[in-house]
Amino acid sequence: MSRILLVEDEVVIRTELRRLLVRHGHDVIEAGSVEDASADHDLRAFDLVLADVRLPGAPGTALVGQCGGAPVVLMTSYATVKAAVDAVKRGAADYLSKPFDHAELVALLDHHLPGARPARSALPDVAPGASVPAPPVPPVPPTSEDDELEGMVGGSAAMREVFARVRKVAPSEATLLVLGESGTGKETLARAVHRLSPRRQLAFVPVHCAAIPEGQIEGELFGYERGAVPGAIAARAGLCEAAEGGTLLLDEIAELPPKVQARLLRFLQTGEVRRVGATRARRVDVRLIAATRRDLVAMVRDGSFMSDLYFRLRVLEIRLPPLRERPGDAVRLAESLLRRRAWAMGRAPFTLTPEARAAIAAAPWPGNIRELENAVHRAMVLADASEIGLELLGLDAPPQPPSPAPAADAHEGEPPSDSLEGYFRRFVLEHQHELTETEIARRLGISRKALWERRQRLGIPRPRS
Repeated sequence: MSRILLVEDEVVIRTELRRLLVRHGHDVIEAGSVEDASADHDLRAFDLVLADVRLPGAPGTALVGQCGGAPVVLMTSYATVKAAVDAVKRGAADYLSKPFDHAELVALLDHHLPGARPARSALPDVAPGASVPAPPVPPVPPTSEDDELEGMVGGSAAMREVFARVRKVAPSEATLLVLGESGTGKETLARAVHRLSPRRQLAFVPVHCAAIPEGQIEGELFGYERGAVPGAIAARAGLCEAAEGGTLLLDEIAELPPKVQARLLRFLQTGEVRRVGATRARRVDVRLIAATRRDLVAMVRDGSFMSDLYFRLRVLEIRLPPLRERPGDAVRLAESLLRRRAWAMGRAPFTLTPEARAAIAAAPWPGNIRELENAVHRAMVLADASEIGLELLGLDAPPQPPSPAPAADAHEGEPPSDSLEGYFRRFVLEHQHELTETEIARRLGISRKALWERRQRLGIPRPRS
């Protein structure tokens, strides 16, 4: 049994994580802050420390170097990614961005607890030279070497071709462009490339370009000097510098404003970053992976994306096929998700009925893997037994009838007035030239990322400034 120190100030989150880790055979000691942990416990007596970065008092990064040889794994939100990356450079074992999947957390901890070694303070007294029986290795979910590659699942010909391409491009230092519809797993592929690359021991920094306000994206990526931007009371390194030595993923790169596109092109040409307001540039060693669901060739034609930047990004390219073009993979993915989630929850394995398997294979899955994950998760939550049938997946709903024709005075293509999507469309179109994306999202009661995703689904592009 491994002894883990869990440092998290949110009681609900801490309780949920403790239950998860206890189910997997770990002895968990809790603390609400670094100060409480240091005062009440010997930090060197643990096999692993799991801590949030943002805590009352000292941040979780302060634990790095205080825990003897115990690995320190940090939990971070977007706002504290840079602090976590800096901590990894100073000796932290790893970090995990919130929100994360329970299976992902358990797998990461098991990776840093090889053999689930007993706690230092709990080692049995043995005679010199006597052997200590090895503790049992915790169970792991079954995998198939042919159908899985670093978190990606697929046995179809299309995915086997993707797997082969990933293995070829991973050792390279060249920029990689990943294309694919929303929900196809572009970030998962980028992580696979990083884990198979010589940079695997260093930082992987994902950035969702559409989720950062347009006026802040330049400073977030390239950093800024004190006073260079509103509220900059101190100089700050950007995410390009945070990824030093590792891999930087720019997801939905097509959403970058023209000014930032030009700065990114300069970075790719020179390998140097100049913070906003700075007079000197800094050399940064980063491998860039860009991803998008948009047609960059069409955007180059209409002038909304720089042609020079497009060609710099497209040194290597991998196109992820949508789920509807991967025969048999939907069922493989569903079964893999069922195994992993059941394993992370400490539950017996789930199985699919023949009717459920047939429905999964036949469904079009316009939301791709993300939609499938949601359906599987919902089914597992609602399931009273280990067998999941068609009704729990929500795939037996009849097709929606066509929407009634809009009134004569309605805008062309606008849904009926009582439709939620119709309200969303009208509100955005009426206010997008006078309100920022942040203000629109706040008034609609959704996040900026949700606003962006709904814009894409309804075909309402964000106007360029």
